Parts: sequence; structure tokens; C-alpha cells
Amino acid sequence: MPTREQAGAARGAAVSRVLDREIARVRRETGSTTPRVLDVGGGSGTWAVPLAVEGCAVTVVDTSPNALATLARRADEAGVTDRITPVNGDVDGLADVAPVDGADLVLGHGLLEVVDEPGRVLTALAAAAAPGAAVSVLTVGRYGAFIARIATGRLAEARRLLTDPHGRTGPDDRLERRFDAGQLRELAAATGRLEVETVQGDGTLEAWLPGPGQDGETAGRDERDELDALASAVPALGEVAPRLHLLARRY
Repeated sequence: MPTREQAGAARGAAVSRVLDREIARVRRETGSTTPRVLDVGGGSGTWAVPLAVEGCAVTVVDTSPNALATLARRADEAGVTDRITPVNGDVDGLADVAPVDGADLVLGHGLLEVVDEPGRVLTALAAAAAPGAAVSVLTVGRYGAFIARIATGRLAEARRLLTDPHGRTGPDDRLERRFDAGQLRELAAATGRLEVETVQGDGTLEAWLPGPGQDGETAGRDERDELDALASAVPALGEVAPRLHLLARRY
């Protein structure tokens, strides 16, 4: 089961805005009314269902039957079952279930922090993207996790987050690693197929601002989301966000 810290559990405003722009670009440049999206590890539909509602054809690859069942329920409730293709599989067999060069947008959200070889996984995601298409990675940030531990008085865990080479808190940590922005850039470069366009924070304000109140909740949420997107784009602030987002272009 994913932890609350994992990136795939949240749909932040900063990432949503980038993906909306990317879908608009695909439609504008290709003329496609149904952009092809491949969501690897997104079985519960957090990202797949909203993208399908926007008119995308989304293939979701996940190893968890329970997550895929949740996806099916959410897709049915949203009326987009015909736009979502669930696949029980993992990134090791991605080429068997997703065509090479076949997707207009590839998502790997909440994925790199739990796999054994993130570089190999990112290379597989890049291979599934069509030339000129984007790969979106959302993962747990090391420094955001450090700030969260400091704020709750878990100083020993905070120290280990900084000193462990993979940003882990110890042998009982449920994540394999946490990243900083430089590490994400290096991973993308090492694929030999991706050019980084965006590295930003996501959920930057989560640790600092309470949620909007019941009175005027929608207006409060919109204002918070706009401010979060602005803050997340500032490198110094993005680095201490709970999640880091990378968008890279396949060449």
C-alpha cells in the first residue's frame, strides 16, 4: 500500500497545470482529439480518470489488482470507462503491453521511489513515449521529507534523511529512496533520450498553510492552488516541497 508521502497519492495543482498545458500542446501540434496517455503505476486512477475526462485515451499499467479495481470503479463513476484501458503488469514488461514510441504523454507518478532501479525504469518510460512527447515523473522529495520530520520533532529521522545516500530513514523505511532536483535531472540525462524542460516542486505549501475553511472553500482552494503553483516553480522553494515533478521531452 502506498504511504501518504508517496507522490502518486496526491494530485497537486502545480503538476496538473503542466499536464494540462502538455495535453493542449499535443492537440494543437498533432490535431488529435484523443491524446494517448500511458500511466505506469497509476492503478487507482488518481491521474488517469481526470485525464480521461479531458478526452484522453489512457492506458494504465499496474501490478495491483486492487488498485485496478479502484480504477475501474472511478472510471465508471466518471463515465469514462471507454477511454481507459487497465493492464495488469509492471515496468519490466512495459514493451509487451505498451507500444514503443506509442504515447503522446507518459506518466511515472509515485514510481521511482519504490523501484529497485530507477534509471532503468525511466529509460523504459522514455522508450514508450513518441518522439517529441513528454515524460512526467512525480516523486518524493528528500528535502521536503526533511522539513516534515523537523516540524514534527523527529530529529533522528531527519538526520538520516540527509546522510543516507538514498534519503532513507532506516531499514524500516517503506520507500527505497527520495530525490533532490539534481538527481532527477541526472537520471533523465542518463537515459540518452530525454531533454529536461521542467523541474519543480509540488504541494510546496502543504506544510505551511492550513486547508481552506468551509466558508468560501472553493475560492480559498483556488487561491491556494495558484500560490502553490507559483511557489513550486521557484527552485529554492520547490526543493523543499513534499514532491518533485520533472517533465522531460523525448528526442
